[in-house]
Amino acid sequence: MANADTDPAHRPSSARIYDALLGGNHNFAADREAAQHLLAAIPGAGEMARANRAFLHRAVRFLLDRGIRQFLDIGSGIPTVGNVHEVAQRRAPDARVVYVDIDPVAVAHSNDILKDNPSAVAVQADMRFPEAVLEHPSVRALLDLDQPVGLLLVAVLHFVPDDDAYAAVARLRAALPAGSYIVISHGVLEIVEDAATEQVTALYRRTDVSAAHGRTRAQILRFFGDAALVPPGLVWVHEWPDGGDGEPHGMAVVAAVGQV
Repeated sequence: MANADTDPAHRPSSARIYDALLGGNHNFAADREAAQHLLAAIPGAGEMARANRAFLHRAVRFLLDRGIRQFLDIGSGIPTVGNVHEVAQRRAPDARVVYVDIDPVAVAHSNDILKDNPSAVAVQADMRFPEAVLEHPSVRALLDLDQPVGLLLVAVLHFVPDDDAYAAVARLRAALPAGSYIVISHGVLEIVEDAATEQVTALYRRTDVSAAHGRTRAQILRFFGDAALVPPGLVWVHEWPDGGDGEPHGMAVVAAVGQV
């Protein structure tokens, strides 16, 4: 029998908290309660989630305009409330998408959503072990890693400790052929909302990721390695791709796209 620590109905997950913040319905009471605690610590968390999802849509359309037809979305959560395969396949019906998440419940929900879509699939894997992602049979079956790929790491890296995150992203980036793109959004340590860091970290310790911490802009830029940043570079998530000097409005999230 599952207990409160293992039963997904009682233990919140980062994917389902995000779904709750977006107004989705693939979440449990524990996730909605955690989302409310997050909103109490960071009142703009819901706005950040929506701005982050809007950035994901813009980035996917940007990559489609540059000929990308296959996407590897790591830390995808549940593909609902505006998802990659719908955005991509609406414009390019031949687009293929693999979602990767650590949460088995999110993956199960995802595959239920995707059951009638042969060009999209969700797999359970931990990005800290990139070989498990790259060598997964579903990844190999659906994606051609000899052709350009859109690697999406949207709102996931701030859940991964430094020792794992930089090495994992470097390996994933090295596996991308020339002409690929890497898309990242990340919590940044820069503005007043950063004072809530300890509360947020304590909240996420109860979930599947166990950690949540922002990084400085310089630390976030390290993830791109030698990839050439697409203008305007690393900006507030709601400003990409237009950039400018607008106020952050409590976003506490930055984003960029780089070409490998």
